[in-house]
Amino acid sequence: MDTLEKIKITSLNMPFEAAEDVGLSKGRFSCQGNLATLKEYFPVTHAHLPNGQTIPLLKTMQTSVCERNCNYCCFRSARDTPRTTLTPDELASAVVKLTRAGVAKGLFLSSGLAGGGVRTQDKLIATAEILRQKYHYQEYIHLKIMPGAEPDQVLRAMQLADRVSINLEGANKTSLRALAPHKTFFEELLKPLQIIEEIRRSNPPHLAWRGFWPSSCTQFVVGAVGETDLDLLQTTHQLRNHYKITRAYYSNFTPVSRTPFENLPPSNPWRQHRLYQAFFLLRDYQFAFEELPFSSSGNLDLQKDPKLSWAELHLQETPIEINTADYPQLIKIPGIGSVSAKKIIKTRTYGKIRDIHVLHKMGISTSRASKFILLDGQSPPYQPGLF
Repeated sequence: MDTLEKIKITSLNMPFEAAEDVGLSKGRFSCQGNLATLKEYFPVTHAHLPNGQTIPLLKTMQTSVCERNCNYCCFRSARDTPRTTLTPDELASAVVKLTRAGVAKGLFLSSGLAGGGVRTQDKLIATAEILRQKYHYQEYIHLKIMPGAEPDQVLRAMQLADRVSINLEGANKTSLRALAPHKTFFEELLKPLQIIEEIRRSNPPHLAWRGFWPSSCTQFVVGAVGETDLDLLQTTHQLRNHYKITRAYYSNFTPVSRTPFENLPPSNPWRQHRLYQAFFLLRDYQFAFEELPFSSSGNLDLQKDPKLSWAELHLQETPIEINTADYPQLIKIPGIGSVSAKKIIKTRTYGKIRDIHVLHKMGISTSRASKFILLDGQSPPYQPGLF
């Protein structure tokens, strides 16, 4: 099988690998040699990187062979599906050719588990080493850490990658057992995240290839086994505190044919959206975990974003004075983000803000903010949004 045909098989079948995803586009091959034989479109993920840039990212696997039998996964060992494996040399060579062709400018590399986590991790590391050392590849690399990887392998992966991650999949050991019966929550999944943070704390950053240690993240499958939003966000909160993960990804469950979960309903897309909104409240808006507005069932309101839900509970009767509020208070107001909060603080140095239109000119959604604020002691006119 042609190398790029193999990559196509693995790239098109990674439905739960959401890291950096912002959508899919297609680019044509325009290279010499083997690439010219492939005339059809090739899928590339447009990805947001930690620095805010967006690049076309090749998202693929070292192998689609997997010895685990996860109940939701299209690559589970008991499922009849096309399988293919790429050697480190052929995958690295293809990545370089795709980069030179302008098809992709970065690599997200995961793998099925074949021959155990240690052996599989060796293949991922070997691919990254060939890229960095043989081809002097300078582009972004995101490497998966395999369940059960050894500490030295985690260190080596961190010396080669811009980001590393390991998927927890479940919010706790109970939900993981239902999703992936052969994985162990603490020993195989949480332990590598702990090792990643220990390496960052105890080793000088010049040991990493760019002179700083890569960021780390994880991913959850949402909606297949009855976990609540409280379960997912509590685990996320603990991971941020203890292991300094940069990001958690919440991947909506979609049933896959010929798996034990094929007859389960797909997760509501709004649930994934609300989880991301709540995550950003914790990461970027200085919300305490205890402030997140969970219902008695442990879930977020699907009809309303959590920042608005919180404001209706806490600010409706005690609105915030725009002219005296500090930065942490301002960013908790619906319609006001980090940039606009800083604009407010800067504008106040020239005098009091008394007109709602001044806020509107700053890019603030005044229809969202107005019922939660005061302007020089006065409630501004409130006009509900159309939606």
